Amino acid sequence: MRIQAAVFDKQDGPFRIEPVELDGPGPGEVLVKIVASGVCHTDGLARHGDLPFPAPGVLGHEGAGVVTAVGDGVTSVREGDRVVIGWPWCGECRNCLDGEPRYCLELGGLLVGGVRPGTRASAMSRPDGGELHAHFFGQSSFATHSLTRANSLVKVPDDVPLELLGPLACGLSTGAGAVLNTLRPRTGSSLVVYGVGSVGLAAVMAAVSSGATKIIAVDRHAARLELARELGATHAVDASVQDAVAAVHGICGGPADNALECTGVISVVRQAADSVGMLGTCALIGGAPAGAEFGLDHLTTLWGKRVVGVLGGGGRSTRLITALIDLYRQGRFPMDRLVSWFDFDQIEQALAASYAGDVIKPIVRMPE
Repeated sequence: MRIQAAVFDKQDGPFRIEPVELDGPGPGEVLVKIVASGVCHTDGLARHGDLPFPAPGVLGHEGAGVVTAVGDGVTSVREGDRVVIGWPWCGECRNCLDGEPRYCLELGGLLVGGVRPGTRASAMSRPDGGELHAHFFGQSSFATHSLTRANSLVKVPDDVPLELLGPLACGLSTGAGAVLNTLRPRTGSSLVVYGVGSVGLAAVMAAVSSGATKIIAVDRHAARLELARELGATHAVDASVQDAVAAVHGICGGPADNALECTGVISVVRQAADSVGMLGTCALIGGAPAGAEFGLDHLTTLWGKRVVGVLGGGGRSTRLITALIDLYRQGRFPMDRLVSWFDFDQIEQALAASYAGDVIKPIVRMPE
């Protein structure tokens, strides 16, 4: 079928809206008409080459829309269902079978292979038959339609704006899930969040529903720190004028119990790790450039400190996304306060505004 997609032809090349051909759903697959897609720094990393997705291709991995067709064997969704497209997973490897689909052993190929799972070809092509890589994070949702696996889909209720929900597929789930699934702050504990963009602010909002009584936001943008306070942070540290680690230790009366690194900036990784002490946990969720390395002080790490990486918030898409939607409906996860809207042909502007810090979470809306 003929659809519209935002194509980039080469590394760092611009996004151009073009007509492309998309195959129909095969066994286990579903066609989704995209209503809106979040724009994430990961899309920028892929276009730049720090995440090795092949060009020419179509990105986008925070899509939400309506099911329009299902392939053979699909019983979990049907035409007309409203869905968020969650992360892909094979469902057969040891990690998937152990209940950890975020760490599927086939994840690399499913996220950035650019081809239809189980094949060597993409389901998307140019009208003249020219090659286009797709299936980015199992969806390539910078398009009017997405072909995805049924097991990636999360059905969502009718009383929540569908166009708002795409970022729950990655950015917002990454921050919130790292708190709720991995750190799980104990009652009366402390949590420091380094970087309060969309991921960090989602972590702050999730922490409000945890046992943490000190929720410390660290950033260099005063407006983001102010928003973090409004969303539940008990303290704010402006890293442009303060020693962040010293400030955290002062607030907590010593090291924090938990730290969450959301920036991917290597110097900040060290600050986050230094913010926690014995039996403390530092979770890394920010996306650093390919090949980046960081160092830790061996002795203080040896004394029971844990440093753990978290992909996509951990857990299962259905449980996490459904829980965050429920929290939003209850007024406990006001994700709508993070959003700025853009038209489909404004993906470049959306990414630029996000990088500049002018917006928190851009979402592009597809033409009806």
